Amino acid sequence: MADERSPAREAAARAAVELVAPDTTIGLGSGRALWRVAELIGERWSGEPPVRAVVASEHTRTVAEGAGIEVVELDGHLRPSLALDGADEIDPRLRLVKGGGGALLREKIVAAAAERFVVVAETSKQVERLGESFALPVEVVRFGWADTARRIEALLPGGVLRRSEDGEPYVTDEGHLLLDCPIPADADLDALGGAIHDVPGVVEHGLFADITERVLLGDENGELVVHTRP
Repeated sequence: MADERSPAREAAARAAVELVAPDTTIGLGSGRALWRVAELIGERWSGEPPVRAVVASEHTRTVAEGAGIEVVELDGHLRPSLALDGADEIDPRLRLVKGGGGALLREKIVAAAAERFVVVAETSKQVERLGESFALPVEVVRFGWADTARRIEALLPGGVLRRSEDGEPYVTDEGHLLLDCPIPADADLDALGGAIHDVPGVVEHGLFADITERVLLGDENGELVVHTRP
């Protein structure tokens, strides 16, 4: 569950809940900030929240259901009015690196399905360039993954297979593997995203560009900072 003792996370999560309207369907990504959002929705509408949610991870499903939120599926007709999610890094153009928790594929699907996409995070996630402090996760199919990694190496040298605490390969909710790849300082992010997608065996990557409406950031003093896309 989320750590309620974090003033930064609490400030951002409480601001996010203010964007949630009753009798709507929202998207919930993954991570501690989003789990706190789900908890706060349950507290605000105690008993049976009049909010439905599409969730981007199985853990988010557990937290949302525990808060009394009805979890629904994307059926090709449903469009969430708002998607809320966290980020591992945020640059000045509100581009993101996501996937530290391993749910980047579902997170991107939920974000793309929604009418609006808002990030809930802490000011510490702000960077001047993506890749400063976090590798780019690339989700790949298991078949021939080592050869896929070889091809990605030409674009993102130094990538490594993510492993769980027991040393075994980390497996996503969709049954795929993750490669964590450093982003070169001089990378053209727009071109890089397309080039990664073109590699056979790649399912998705953790670059989220040009979809963020605004970013809600809490600082260590519990104050809120808001950045809106021009």
